[in-house]
Amino acid sequence: MTESDLDLTESNRQNRLVNAETWVFDLDNTLYPAASNLFDQVDRRMCGFIAETLNLPHAEAYKLQKQYFREHGTTLKGLMDVHDIDPAGFLDYVHDIDVTPVPPSPALSAHLEALPGRKVIFTNGSVAHADRVTQRLGIDHHFDGIFDIVASDYVPKPDPSVYDTMLRALDVNPTKAVMVEDMAKNLVPAAALGMATVWVRNDTPWSQADENTDYIHHVTEDLIDWLGQVLIPQTAK
Repeated sequence: MTESDLDLTESNRQNRLVNAETWVFDLDNTLYPAASNLFDQVDRRMCGFIAETLNLPHAEAYKLQKQYFREHGTTLKGLMDVHDIDPAGFLDYVHDIDVTPVPPSPALSAHLEALPGRKVIFTNGSVAHADRVTQRLGIDHHFDGIFDIVASDYVPKPDPSVYDTMLRALDVNPTKAVMVEDMAKNLVPAAALGMATVWVRNDTPWSQADENTDYIHHVTEDLIDWLGQVLIPQTAK
């Protein structure tokens, strides 16, 4: 797939970006590269939490972790639904990671500064995790709000109801918003609501799109490069 918008003309596509009132960013593997492997730490912590809490061997804990992710949208939701696990304890445990593999990004900070409109974060993680990562990147001051898994009552993306709640909570007009996300399936409800969508593609299995990609309007493998080459020259005109 190339950098394309399948249902808008090139000029309209650019206008949606330049005239955006709100930019809605995912956090993990979106605002920092998936190659940083930061989420691998979270993944291992989730497995460790399950093994310790449910008294399981790590191999069984890992299998259960991925089963809950597939069936419930997040591992946490599965643990809550099936085992009545305390979500606060889980989130504190799995996000107790080393964020130093993610380097500060002055280039991303400069591009966010130049973007039109407000910037917010919409994540299946926690506010505390988002704060630590954005502070490490040096971009925390650019965001007006964070809508996390706690605010969604632990219902994860891509459940459509969560998008409606996020829009109300952060006062976002979807027809004047852009959503940037590494997991293609999480862009489906965004596009249905009228948001312009940007897929930050990576090689992880959960990032991939299905055969129907009408809901994906822009594609990049490098957010900083995309902002610099596609958007910023337009805003300078």
